[in-house]
Amino acid sequence: MAHIGKRIAKSREGVERTKLYAIDEAVKLVRERAKAKFDESVEIAMNLGVDPKHADQMVRGVVNLPNGTGRTLRVAVFARGAKADEAKAAGADVVGAEDLVNTVQGGTIDFDRCIATPDLMPLVGRLGKVLGPRGLMPNPKVGTVTMDVAGAVKASKGGAVEFRVEKAGIVQGTVGKASFDDGKLVENIKAFVDAVAKAKPQGAKGTYIQRVAICSTQGPGVKVDVSSLGAAPH
Repeated sequence: MAHIGKRIAKSREGVERTKLYAIDEAVKLVRERAKAKFDESVEIAMNLGVDPKHADQMVRGVVNLPNGTGRTLRVAVFARGAKADEAKAAGADVVGAEDLVNTVQGGTIDFDRCIATPDLMPLVGRLGKVLGPRGLMPNPKVGTVTMDVAGAVKASKGGAVEFRVEKAGIVQGTVGKASFDDGKLVENIKAFVDAVAKAKPQGAKGTYIQRVAICSTQGPGVKVDVSSLGAAPH
């Protein structure tokens, strides 16, 4: 049996592993246990009743968190001419076309979110093997392939969070920082869950949202009562 350190053991005190907590109480427990020397992120994990191996059960989307993520993202935009100027004016950190493709192919990926205009997707498509595994490939379904590059950049900078179901039917995401007050975290979490609920695929059978848990970067997981989130689990 693995040894549990004193810090981890202490952080677990007062958290019942099998209990489902109302969202307000769960957030309070998570924030109280975020004792690292840095501002820990607050993460959410949702177990969904889907099998993503089937195309009609894929869950993917984007949510604009009402209170942001507390993190400043570096945004890259593949665009030319006026659209490149638009992206720069909106606050994009990296803008380019062939030059940016060459930079990425050379192994330099100095950004957290990637946006492209539709006309540059044949060019960006060459980077699928590099950007795809990192979850950075632009996709029209989440608003990162668009002519409205300014809007996409501002959304990314302002708290837009992409989500995509993993092999085991789990969706994960960052919903804020431990330094946020309880109310802001609750709002963000409810917005995230609502977005996932609305992204329910036609092929999903039975209970859709099965389990939800939240935690801070170095804190214990706290299970959340789905009924307290206001999203329909079916």
